[in-house]
Amino acid sequence: MSPHAADDADTSVSSATISSSTQTNVLGKKDAATSPAKQATPPEGSLSATVPDRQWIMGQDAFERKMPHHAGIKALWETKWKFPCTKSVYPFHDGKYEDFEPIFNYLIENNINEGTSQAYTEAFIRAGDSLVGEANTLLSSDPKAASAILLRACTVYRIARFPYITSLPRINDSAKWRAWTAQKEAYMKAASTWKDPVEEVMVPHTYAKPGLGEGSHIPVYVRTPSPKHRRETVILFTGLDGYRPDNTTRCDEFLARNWASVVVEIPGTADCPADPAGPDAAERLWDSLLEWMAGDGRFNMDRVMVWGLSAGGYYAVRIAHTHARKLIGVVAQGAGTHHFFGREWLGRAEGHEYPFGLLSPLALKHGYSDVEDYLANAQKKFSLLENGILEKPSTRLLLVNGILDGLMPIEDSMLLFEHGSPKEARFFPGALHMGYPAANGAVYPWMEAVMDQIVTKME
Repeated sequence: MSPHAADDADTSVSSATISSSTQTNVLGKKDAATSPAKQATPPEGSLSATVPDRQWIMGQDAFERKMPHHAGIKALWETKWKFPCTKSVYPFHDGKYEDFEPIFNYLIENNINEGTSQAYTEAFIRAGDSLVGEANTLLSSDPKAASAILLRACTVYRIARFPYITSLPRINDSAKWRAWTAQKEAYMKAASTWKDPVEEVMVPHTYAKPGLGEGSHIPVYVRTPSPKHRRETVILFTGLDGYRPDNTTRCDEFLARNWASVVVEIPGTADCPADPAGPDAAERLWDSLLEWMAGDGRFNMDRVMVWGLSAGGYYAVRIAHTHARKLIGVVAQGAGTHHFFGREWLGRAEGHEYPFGLLSPLALKHGYSDVEDYLANAQKKFSLLENGILEKPSTRLLLVNGILDGLMPIEDSMLLFEHGSPKEARFFPGALHMGYPAANGAVYPWMEAVMDQIVTKME
């Protein structure tokens, strides 16, 4: 039996409120049954209630409209991606505009509009391969310059594999998988030149269920400050399209605070070995990961925090409740927890800020081969409200998002205040998914305060 089955009923009493920043986290033994309390029908006005034709906080006009970048590759480049590319910000972080302008000009001139097409993917792979070749000539003479070029190549490969890849139950796109493999190789080559290099570890998935097709190892990226002592640690859960090599800046921020980092992909994406169709596969995954960390010796297991990004925010909220005793705190940024899985929301989210079609990647990510099946059944299966997880006690949990998020509704963060332990939050008016660009300015100070809090374990 995996250990969380015994641990998740232990109480983690948090006095956190929306305005709280420091506190004592008290972790005690279980004194009640492990099953969460069954909730009565939510009262009228509750964010947890099922309301036909709900008036969404983002505004009905924004909810119903289809954003202009969905008109094709020219519209995507000119109305959505060109500006962040000039600033080297998501999804072009570590990249350069000069690498992308000719690629998009080629795509536009040749009317290549579908991100899922092989022609789209190959255009980026060619450019990425060229950058890797350039970097290879500098590795021995100028490793710093070579690293910068390799990271540019990684950014090109990242856009090549948009909007989504998975390996379970099978690789969904062989061309994009080649881009993913090339990105990982380029990234590790760049990281080998750094003062605190990245180590790829194949963590034993001790609690895997091979009968469900689950893999035997969990690939993670580990960075630890020098000298090598037991360190406070952040486990970073990646998202639907951003994976392990896409988080250099965050891991640099952790190193600057003398924290170690463990970066891991979530079920249904990239190299994650967990069953995408099983909600509880996540618990087995984290059981295996935390058990390995406890035995490794580099991580201070009294100071382990999780930060979940976008689709990873769902798993952050989940682990805050299922593994409350093992974590000092959790950040869930851009989390979809309940309404996100509903047909009404998903039917419109397809036309919101995601660069390409959203429904097919989401269906595959959750183990559905048919979009209609996903729309009909995902909420009952994956909703943290429907399955009672939100009624469990949680560790300290910070919810972060933009109020105008068109991918994961802000209601999915707010409804947590109606259930279980008190929570904390920072929401950004006028901001879209994840609350960028201001969100990180709220997250890091909160993480610092939580890492510094006193932890008392009651016998």
